[in-house]
Amino acid sequence: MPRTPGACSSAPRGAWAWRSTAWSHCRRSPWARWRSGRVMAPDRPDLRERARQAREARDAVHGRRRRRVVTRRDGMRCEVDGRWLLNVCGNDYLGLSQHFAVSGALQDAAATDGVGSGGSHLVSGHHARHAALEREIADWLQLPAALLLGSGFAANLAVLQALLGDEDVCVQDRLNHASLIDAARLAGCRLRRYPHADAQGALRQLRSLPGSAAVVATDGVFSMDGDVAPLRELAVVARVQHALLYVDDAHGIGVLGPDGRGSVAEARLDVGAVPLQLVTLGKALGGYGAVLAGDADLVAHLAETARPYLYTTALPPAQAAASLAAVRLARLEHWRRERLMALVQRFRTRARAAGLDLMPSETPIQPLRCGDNANALAWSAALEAAGFWVAAIRPPTVPEGQARLRITLSAAHADADVDALVDALARARDTLGAESAVATPA
Repeated sequence: MPRTPGACSSAPRGAWAWRSTAWSHCRRSPWARWRSGRVMAPDRPDLRERARQAREARDAVHGRRRRRVVTRRDGMRCEVDGRWLLNVCGNDYLGLSQHFAVSGALQDAAATDGVGSGGSHLVSGHHARHAALEREIADWLQLPAALLLGSGFAANLAVLQALLGDEDVCVQDRLNHASLIDAARLAGCRLRRYPHADAQGALRQLRSLPGSAAVVATDGVFSMDGDVAPLRELAVVARVQHALLYVDDAHGIGVLGPDGRGSVAEARLDVGAVPLQLVTLGKALGGYGAVLAGDADLVAHLAETARPYLYTTALPPAQAAASLAAVRLARLEHWRRERLMALVQRFRTRARAAGLDLMPSETPIQPLRCGDNANALAWSAALEAAGFWVAAIRPPTVPEGQARLRITLSAAHADADVDALVDALARARDTLGAESAVATPA
């Protein structure tokens, strides 16, 4: 019976020689030498230690973040970590996220179509409900075409990755949303940023790279400041410089403009001036996902080449059904926008009378400056003690030294909610002796 090399017992001399050679080779292998301590491991930084140190550094400046757990919602009131609070920091601007028609559309579609799409859009996941939502939004915005994606972050990356190469440039407002800034970095193009809301600054950046294809990208409504971009001025700059103007209108759609068509429509700009814009489904429309809308050729190009669209599972058809119901409500129920804007004016008028330092904003986003991180956290805690949920916004979400409360209003809030909030803010200011004691003119 033949024996394998290295077997104990009386193996032939040749087998023993083979075993000796093999063992000698193994001892010389990198793995064997490492185990024997003869090879030093590379002196790499320990990522777990780096993460621990980063968390300690955040603790030192009151920068640690934690997730709050919502267990129940009832209109604008929600149970947070076991306590009922009035939510004045979310993005449900029109109060549609719990509307019976929206949730009913989702339930009905899930009952017939299931809970998932089962594939990417270009393989097997593109459903009739997706197509219907795209058509509805294109019709609402009076634009030629629309494309549904999984999130606003994915949509911004899709645009810049599909349109720009490493020799091209993306010129952006310095206070753009992080997803736009990261999208430019991930796309590999050159990123140039201009001072906030400064169209001339955008022009200077474009002039510095005259031979590069260019996208000028801006938020329509700035998510942490609440102000609106100078879109008409930026459109002129883009036209003169032969650049493409792209607007992320996540916080404008449903809220601003005729029929709630957003900041681009409010600025009276057509698809020639703004060839692409982003519509989020997760803020005023109360759901989840995002839609890119605009020039038909550009939208088709994105559908064929944008990696965040191609290589991911399509949204559940039931979610598209819910968003379709929300869009129709947003188009038809103008009173929601009217109610929302009346609450914004009520809040600003009363806050100004109370001497609160609100930043200039005519949108539902009403930031209140607090200065440093510790002060912002103290304000947030004082308001929570009074029954209001207002998150403290700290760097890197906002610039250093500009921590704030990001107060947001909804059409679902009551007048009494706004009045009580202003009273609670004034009491917190008086108790804390905060920096924000003098009103800034609107």
